[in-house]
Amino acid sequence: MSERIPVRTVETFEPLPTRKIKAKSSDNLIHTRSFTGLFRTLRLTGAGFLFVLFFGTVWLNWGGRQAVLWDLSESKFHIFGATFWPQDFILLSALLIIAAFGLFAITVFAGRVWCGYTCPQSSWTWIFMWCEKITEGERNQRIKLQAAPWGLNKLMRRSAKHTLWLAISLLTGLTFVGYFTPIRPLAEELLTLQMSGVSLFWVLFFTGATYINAGWLREAVCMHMCPYARFQSVMFDKDTLTISYDVARGENRGPRKRDVKPAAAGLGDCIDCQLCVQVCPTGIDIRDGLQMECIGCAACIDACDSIMDRMGYARGLISYTSEHQLQGGKTHLLRPRLIGYTAVLVVMIAALVVALVQRPMVSLDVSKDRGLFRENSQGQIENIYSLKVINKTQQRQDYQLALVDGDGFQLRGKTRLSLAPGEIVDVPVSVAMLADRPTSSSQTLSFKVVDSDEPEVYSVAKSRFVAPMNR
Repeated sequence: MSERIPVRTVETFEPLPTRKIKAKSSDNLIHTRSFTGLFRTLRLTGAGFLFVLFFGTVWLNWGGRQAVLWDLSESKFHIFGATFWPQDFILLSALLIIAAFGLFAITVFAGRVWCGYTCPQSSWTWIFMWCEKITEGERNQRIKLQAAPWGLNKLMRRSAKHTLWLAISLLTGLTFVGYFTPIRPLAEELLTLQMSGVSLFWVLFFTGATYINAGWLREAVCMHMCPYARFQSVMFDKDTLTISYDVARGENRGPRKRDVKPAAAGLGDCIDCQLCVQVCPTGIDIRDGLQMECIGCAACIDACDSIMDRMGYARGLISYTSEHQLQGGKTHLLRPRLIGYTAVLVVMIAALVVALVQRPMVSLDVSKDRGLFRENSQGQIENIYSLKVINKTQQRQDYQLALVDGDGFQLRGKTRLSLAPGEIVDVPVSVAMLADRPTSSSQTLSFKVVDSDEPEVYSVAKSRFVAPMNR
């Protein structure tokens, strides 16, 4: 069984007296500093792709309808050329399970990278921080503005910031609701102030949720509300790649001139510039060890690498590394836990693909009439049924209704159907028992609906046939 690394590592060295720049200002708010670097570029590229996907997909059309739409009124989920029905929701459950195992696998391999790069909370928080930067200035300017008394300058800057926050939040809320209600008429109703009460409620609800979470709560969601922060350490082992500070190389930390050799001054490579703290969106000091609040965004790596470049030192004082590597060992990428999660993930993805390919494009549900049985004009025992047939394809289809292994029974009623794309019909039918005496008071019947042009496309549903034994 693999060992677990602690959530926080307590260092044993005695650092030199240093100046301390707090992550939070006197108003107890985290004001992050701007920075550049490889991981910031990767994060912006990934987040940009997700934003284009989220805000753009909802406006695409496919076959005369919205390409991606969860139509609650019709109980249908459209994804481009495919339509899913409530009977297919087991596939959604499988997709969620696959996403969970994918999260487990990536956490075992590289820690909390989901939070730092693709989590909506983190992504929207970065956008809101950018709005702060362009309206209130850089970190020091924002701290001064926060401490300054209210005046025209502060009022205008704050108003501009909150206007941008609300605009982004409204666009987010409208887009999210647009995946459940057609976005074009929804946007038109919003612009003309004619939106219905239910739609308006949900648009305002998600607008408020985005505004509060990304604008005000921010790191509090990651630190106190997100369950992932609580159980991530359970999935870590000594080979998990986490953002770590190299204590052996960095200590003792302290300021020095660029031309001073660290060893000659009895110092490590860390100049205690505090830049890693100032860029952290959760306000932690990564040099204190792995902490629950770290979301794995690698902002501290970019900041530290920039300082190492200026000082002429090698990069990597803060890096993605494992506990084994920090201790002078080697990181083992292939290990039982990671292999197990990956194997399960591959099997589940393959099973989902097979299920999607073999998904029946016609659905059949059978409900028996409340009456137990009746005797028809020919003296035969009959049961009445209602067959619900759904055409899940995007074309008109012809179907044939029949009984499976229905020896001794006869299906009566409308057995040939022609359904439009996505059409649902309820077909009343009766089943008569041909034998004079039943072998049992209750027998199983299997109904089958078959595509007339493609016999391999069919669906089967079962029900019961009830007859009197003392006839």
